[in-house]
Amino acid sequence: MENFKIEIDGDGIALLTWDMPGRSMNVLSESSMAEISQWIRQVAEDDKIKGAVLTSGKPAFCAGADLDMMGSNASPSGDESPEDRTRRMYENSLSFNMLLRTLETCGKPVVAAINGTALGGGLEVTLACHYRVAADDPKTQIGLPEAKVGLLPGGGGTQRLPRLIGIGAALPLILEGKALDPEKAAATGIVNKIVPASELVAEAKRWVREEGDSEQPWDKKGFKIPGGDPYTRGTSQVFVMGNAMLRKQSQGNYPAQQYIMRCVYEGALVPIDAGLRIEARYFTKLLQDPTSKNMIRSLFVNMQALGKGARRPQNVPESSVKKLGILGAGMMGAGVAYVSARAGMEVVLLDTTIEAAEKGKDYSVKIFDKGIKRGKTTEAKKEAALALIKPTTDYDELKGADLIIEAVFESRDIKAEVTKKAEVQIEPDAVFGSNTSTLPITGLAEASERPENFIGIHFFSPVDKMGLVEVIMGEKTSQEALAKALDYVKQIRKTPIVVNDSRGFFTSRCFGTYVSEGIQMLSEGIKPALIENAGKMTGMPVAPLAMNDEVALDLAFKVQEQTRKDLGDKWTETASYKIVKKMVEDLGRYGRKNGKGFYDYPEGGKKRLWPGLTDLAPLADEQPDVEEVKQRLLYIQALETARCFEENVVTDVRDGDIGAILGWGFAPYTGGPISLIDTIGTQKFVENCDRLAQKYGERFKPCQLLRDMAASNDTFYNKFNPQKVAQAA
Repeated sequence: MENFKIEIDGDGIALLTWDMPGRSMNVLSESSMAEISQWIRQVAEDDKIKGAVLTSGKPAFCAGADLDMMGSNASPSGDESPEDRTRRMYENSLSFNMLLRTLETCGKPVVAAINGTALGGGLEVTLACHYRVAADDPKTQIGLPEAKVGLLPGGGGTQRLPRLIGIGAALPLILEGKALDPEKAAATGIVNKIVPASELVAEAKRWVREEGDSEQPWDKKGFKIPGGDPYTRGTSQVFVMGNAMLRKQSQGNYPAQQYIMRCVYEGALVPIDAGLRIEARYFTKLLQDPTSKNMIRSLFVNMQALGKGARRPQNVPESSVKKLGILGAGMMGAGVAYVSARAGMEVVLLDTTIEAAEKGKDYSVKIFDKGIKRGKTTEAKKEAALALIKPTTDYDELKGADLIIEAVFESRDIKAEVTKKAEVQIEPDAVFGSNTSTLPITGLAEASERPENFIGIHFFSPVDKMGLVEVIMGEKTSQEALAKALDYVKQIRKTPIVVNDSRGFFTSRCFGTYVSEGIQMLSEGIKPALIENAGKMTGMPVAPLAMNDEVALDLAFKVQEQTRKDLGDKWTETASYKIVKKMVEDLGRYGRKNGKGFYDYPEGGKKRLWPGLTDLAPLADEQPDVEEVKQRLLYIQALETARCFEENVVTDVRDGDIGAILGWGFAPYTGGPISLIDTIGTQKFVENCDRLAQKYGERFKPCQLLRDMAASNDTFYNKFNPQKVAQAA
């Protein structure tokens, strides 16, 4: 066998070490599953073997299923009919379930010695073992994360975990895809025992020798699920409340969670063999759902590719930032200081006063203190990171910095001033990055003596929580500067996208259409509650009017005013601009920041829509259907994303989908705005846009790129396929 090594000791205990060659982590691939079948047969049939211990030869136990393999299994094969394809997919899914069923009924006790992270199918393999011992390592993650990428556990997870720890404890873990450390996994009952890593295999073998039981609890006569089955009073309430909460949180947009509920409910009413067949049916159904396909592609495949440097120029040597200069110690600069110091960089945090700079450093103190209180970090890590942050007002301290990140106020004059002051101090090959969210990078680079080293590095607030960084190329930005910026983003463990320069770049520009469309609807007399509820139903994290309040209306107005001045005669006044101007200048309603915007924020009370909105924009006699409102809110964002491709602002489909989901929370179940268009079909999308344009205005008019793609029935993932683009280059 290539993936497993078998050693049988004097007590007849087989040590099975999983160590796939050429991979950093073990995965469930076709070859590894074939070999699992092989060693199960050997353990069962060899009389010399009294029991077995399964462990890993890598730092992690198993990362789960090979999603590339899963994707190929879900793809059509030759000329097979849809019915044959469904049958094949079901049989493939059921075969893995039956493989693990063979493991737990092999007649010999098998222990999983979990030496590191066991996720998804990796955990499902251990659940089919008769006992689980885990190494005492808080970094280890144990869980079933499939729901996070639009799937459900397809290796018996929805059947074994509820039978092991009870439905009430298992459902939240499966639905949320939450991972536990060994201590919490043991407290929940997933792991039987925790021992030091050095004693892991010895303890597993001891259990086989002294306590070995080759029968699973659910195979014993008289077994009952802990806490009761779905007809038990307490457990029935779990499903009643669970379905209600699921509907509230997901708005019915995520089929994986719905199928998980069904798998657990239906499977718990029948013997486990029937339950495994139920799971395989729902797993097959889910694999054929566009939602699942899109989520897997975007949230797993694309995200991993971007995180590993898919957009980095390959001909530039790798670099790392040892010293970072940050100009501006406000919320953004302070957040950048925290994530950079945590990654081990020396950070110079510069502001106009030492008090402001010290306050910026204190932001890191507060985050660490909160983490220590929750057991997420230690006092030693806090002190080590804080020692790396130096607050100052002196530009001389920037000497020796590899990278400068400017995070001052959104004013072209202020940014130009700090750029010139910083460049006097830094080395010629140092990179200067601006954290602007709206101002074109090429224009800001005019203040630089070396525009080839000037680049946009746009963080999202709060920096410590948001996983995306938008890297913006100016007209003169070099490939070397891009590579260094992406290397820095990798150092701080965030996901980068790369876009070309334009007003608002990609994320701010497209996000702006969502909040503006909400105000536009308000101006048309659509009920505010309808706008907000429809916004939530689209899967967006915050409804459009509420999002305006969160961003701050006065800030949005300043950006609009800057845009108006910059565009001059080309600028067109919109209904959204008129309402925001009135809210800010006439009514002093700035949003959540001053307790009044489109919502009122009573002290100690729950926010509520401001009653004066109907005076601001009288209600129309005829209100639109909720589906029409939802379509407008999603289509306007997807349409602007398509325009970004047409204008060469975005050139890679991965950047478009991941940037939207991570950057402004575009409905994750769609896979992103590009996946949304491809799923609808460009022809149908263009038809719908034309209808919306005729009814609501030119902003919904499809761009020429979309019309051309509709004419040829092309898709974005075909036309802008990263592999095709790379080959063409």
